[in-house]
Amino acid sequence: MAETITTDILIVGAGPVGLFGAYCAGFRGMQTVLVDALPQCGGQIAALYPEKHIHDIAGIPGARGRDVVAALKDQADTYGPTYLLGRQAVELVHSPDGRPQVTLSDGTVIDAGAVILTAGIGTFTPRTLPAGEEFLGRGLSYFVPAPEEYSDRDVLVVGGGDSAIDWVLALEPIARSVTLVHRRGTFRAHAASIREVHESTAEIIINAQVEALFGDDVLREAHVRVDGEGEARVLKVDAVVAALGFISNLGPLEAWGLELDRRTIVVDTRMETTVEHVYAAGDVTSYPGKVKLMSVGFGEVATAVNNAAVSLDPALSLFPGHSTDSA
Repeated sequence: MAETITTDILIVGAGPVGLFGAYCAGFRGMQTVLVDALPQCGGQIAALYPEKHIHDIAGIPGARGRDVVAALKDQADTYGPTYLLGRQAVELVHSPDGRPQVTLSDGTVIDAGAVILTAGIGTFTPRTLPAGEEFLGRGLSYFVPAPEEYSDRDVLVVGGGDSAIDWVLALEPIARSVTLVHRRGTFRAHAASIREVHESTAEIIINAQVEALFGDDVLREAHVRVDGEGEARVLKVDAVVAALGFISNLGPLEAWGLELDRRTIVVDTRMETTVEHVYAAGDVTSYPGKVKLMSVGFGEVATAVNNAAVSLDPALSLFPGHSTDSA
């Protein structure tokens, strides 16, 4: 029989916003369960750019993504939330008394007083490299969870956005060589980062595409076709990082009866969705004037948690009190 877990708050998405939501709920004395389809906390940061430095969190001039996630988890763990990782929230129904009941991909049912969706960009899959997909796991990768693995290697980074530029800057100090290939003549990344790449030792090849990858048991070389050149350039590489962006969707959440604005969820000023007792916060939300910043998501999830608390017990005050008062 499927296990049923009863809790006050279910948070779907264990990224930065979800982790802070768990802290906020714990501060109010509520039991919390966090669910995430990824096998670890941290959401996009943990999966896509754990080594990237984050500079837009108030009071933190700059910190690695993995360190930000670790600090947020430590903060959440103060109140002992339950983590159910590597499981996707699949189906939502309401019990006869109106409580949301969410079934997970492994059959577990979470019976909650309220659900808070902090799903970020939803389920994301990388845009694949048109050539050389057979080398995936043998030199080709779409994520770089451990940059040190590229030490003393010849690395080819493919892409023209922030992720590609970030990985060039992260790998250039430790790799034997780094080459950046982009199919256009201009980049879509932050101007300061682009300037830093141009000032680095990385080779930049623009108006070019990877035509083929070759090797045996592992990757050995890449053939790059440059516009206007008769023959493809042959690059000796043993690692290719394809940073071509991601395709995202809300997955099963699209069938939950929520009002959607393209791939985001419409909320009101309480962060409540159009489904009773279901709230949302972070990049997954939509409302007039929405700004997609992590710091904004922190405020949204605090609003969602405190409004959910009052919904569960109208005798409570919406204002949770200051954290300094509990010291």
